[in-house]
Amino acid sequence: MRNTGRRSGFGRLRAGLAVLVATAVSGAQAQTLAALPAATVPAAAAGEARAVPAWVEFCQRYASECALDPSEPAQVTLTPRLWQTIGGINRSVNAALRAVTDQEHWGVPDRWDLAEDGAGDCEDYQLLKRKLLAQAGLPRRAMRMTVVIDEKGEGHAVLMLRTDRGDLVLDNKTSAVLPWHRTGYTFIKREAQDAVAWVSLGRAVSPVTTANR
Repeated sequence: MRNTGRRSGFGRLRAGLAVLVATAVSGAQAQTLAALPAATVPAAAAGEARAVPAWVEFCQRYASECALDPSEPAQVTLTPRLWQTIGGINRSVNAALRAVTDQEHWGVPDRWDLAEDGAGDCEDYQLLKRKLLAQAGLPRRAMRMTVVIDEKGEGHAVLMLRTDRGDLVLDNKTSAVLPWHRTGYTFIKREAQDAVAWVSLGRAVSPVTTANR
C-alpha cells in the first residue's frame, strides 16, 4: 500500500503546478511563430539499446506511465500555445521539487519515481514533467525519457520531446527548453517510439545509473 501522506503531498504539488502552468499558458495567444525555436535535425536512432534497469522497475510499478500507444503521433506540431505550455511545465517542476539523490532519498543508487513527496533527482523531475504534459494533452509517444552524459561526465536523464521543429530537451538543470544538440550533452539512448524498449543514440558507453541531481 502506498503512503497516503505522500499521495496527498503529490496532490498538493500537482495542484500548485497546475496553477503555475495555467498562468504561463494564459499568455500564449500573444506569442508569434517568431518566438518558436528554429527547426533543426532530430537525433537519429542507431539500433537497439539496453533499457535502464531502474526504468524497468519503474514500469512495473507505474505500467500506465510506460504504455505505448502506436496510434498516437510520434511527434507534435509546435505552436506558440504548446511552446508556452512546455516551457511553463519545465520551469514549474524545476522550481517545485527539491533535488536529492536516490542514495539520500531511498538508500539505493538509482530509482525512478514520480517525486510524489516533492523530492527527487534528474529522472524524477522528467517523469513528472512527462506526466503533466500528458495531462495537458501531449501524446506520450512523442515524449521520450533519454540518457545522456552531462557536463560533469556523469549519467543524467532528460526528457526529449519530438516535434516538427526537431527534438527538444526538458532538463532540471535549466529552465530553458533547448534543441538537443545545444545542450552540450553526449546523447546515449532513449525510449523507442514503436515498442516498449530503448534505442541507441550513439556509440558512447552507457552510464550505469542516472542518479545525479
